[in-house]
Amino acid sequence: MTELENINPNVYKKCEDRKLTKDDEDEDVVDPFDEREIFDLIRNINDPEHPLTLEELHVLEQSLITVNNDKNTVSILFTPTIPHCSMATLIGLSIRVKLLRALPPRFKVSVEINPGTHASEHSVNKQLTDKERVAAALENTHLMEVINQCIGTPLK
Repeated sequence: MTELENINPNVYKKCEDRKLTKDDEDEDVVDPFDEREIFDLIRNINDPEHPLTLEELHVLEQSLITVNNDKNTVSILFTPTIPHCSMATLIGLSIRVKLLRALPPRFKVSVEINPGTHASEHSVNKQLTDKERVAAALENTHLMEVINQCIGTPLK
């Protein structure tokens, strides 16, 4: 087993589940995607190092999500728990894969590190925004196993 980089991370309280309305459940009502809906899709992604979700570690926050339904874009900024987190690319790929599987294909998904929160932010963002690099990473069987573990059912 590898040594943990952040042995004792800060753990935050999860926000309450969103209350569903009749319109939310009615398939005939057209409702645009919003930041909370996107947050609900990704908040329970598991951290690759800890038995905690990205929401509990404040890696993901609703305030760092932007949705533009007119332009079909979703932008996510995430904040690694430490400035030299070696798992940042894996976390970004996990977020991207979860959204690509859950959202209609019309959406262009952007996942980047929150500016100023990681020592190699430019390099990680370059990897996460390069379609060919992402496609190559997603062809790696072992990497996909790890991503699927992260985006699967929460560990708790």
